Amino acid sequence: MDAVRRVATRDRLAGVARAALGTEHRVTGVSRLRGGSKKGVYRLTLDNDSTAIVYIWDDTENYWPTTRADQADNHADPFSPASGIELFEAAHRHLDTLDIRSPRILLADRSRSHYPADIAVVEDVPGENLETLLRQDPRSLETTMARLAEALGAMQRHQGPRFGKVALIDKGGTSEGSSCEQVVLDRALDDLAEAASRDPRITRSRDHLEHVVRALAATVRPRSQHGLIHGELGPDHVLVDRDGQPVLIDIEGLMFFDIEWEHAFLRLRFGDHYRWLDRNDLDEQRLTFYTLAMRLSLVAGPLRLLDGDFPDRDFMMGIVEHNLQEALAFLPSNPMA
Repeated sequence: MDAVRRVATRDRLAGVARAALGTEHRVTGVSRLRGGSKKGVYRLTLDNDSTAIVYIWDDTENYWPTTRADQADNHADPFSPASGIELFEAAHRHLDTLDIRSPRILLADRSRSHYPADIAVVEDVPGENLETLLRQDPRSLETTMARLAEALGAMQRHQGPRFGKVALIDKGGTSEGSSCEQVVLDRALDDLAEAASRDPRITRSRDHLEHVVRALAATVRPRSQHGLIHGELGPDHVLVDRDGQPVLIDIEGLMFFDIEWEHAFLRLRFGDHYRWLDRNDLDEQRLTFYTLAMRLSLVAGPLRLLDGDFPDRDFMMGIVEHNLQEALAFLPSNPMA
C-alpha cells in the first residue's frame, strides 16, 4: 500500500531549520519544489529573506510504487532506486574530491531527532536551472557549458575499481552482474516486458524489439574501465550560480559505470546543446545499444510511476510517448498501428 502523503509544514521543519541555520532567525515560509519524485524538496524562507533547501527521504514523499527490490534497499543493483541519505552523502564526497560544485551541505541528519525521516539541508543556489537558461539565451552560456564539459571530463577520468554506486564501492562492495553491458541488457529486457504489459503498441512489437536489443548488445566488446557518472544529468539537474558555475543536483545516482550510459542520456536531454558536451572517444556500438535501452527505460519507468499518484501526469505521459516513438524507430520498419 502506498504511504499516505504528508506535506512538510513550517512547524514541522522549524527544528530542522534551527539545527542547520541557527536560532537567530525564524522560518516564515515553506514551499515544496516541483520535480522531486523520490524525495521531498522544500525551500525554507527565513525572516531575513535568506533561503535554504531541505531534502527529505521518506516513504510519504516518494511517488514511486514500492517493490520488493526497493524495500531491500539493494545498492548492489546499479539501477535500483537512487534514493537515500547514504547515497547522497557518498556522492557529495566524491564530487567534493573532484572539486565539482554541488549545493553545500549545511546539515545531514539520520538521527530522526529533528524530523521523522532522514533529512539534509543544503544551500539554495539562486537563479534558474540550465534547462530554463538554455531556452532563454543559449549564446550567453558558452562559459557555463564549457565548465560543465570540464566537470564531466574530470568525472569520467575518475576511474573506479568496479562498477556500481559509489556508496557501495566505497565500502568495498561488488555490484550484481558480470559487466555494465550485461546489467543494461537485463534491465532493457525487464523494461521491455514491463512496457509491453502496459502499452499495446509495445506489446505488438515486443518480439522485434527484443531481437534488436539482443543484437545490439552482442556487438559490444568487453571493457574493464568505469568512470564516474551522474546517471540522469539532464539540464534540469544542473543549476547555475552567480559566477556561471554549473552546480549538480539530484546526485544520489552517482556511480562508476560506462561513460556511454551518461552520454546516451546527455544526448537525449540536451538535444542540439549536446555539442558542448560531446567527446570523440566514445564507443559508438555501446552508445547505440545504451540509447535503445534508455528509451525503453523512459517508457517503462514513467508508466510505472503513473501507477501511483504522481501529480504531473501529462508531463510523464509526454515522456512516455516521445520515448516510445524513439524506441520503435530502432525497428527496421516501424510497426505502429
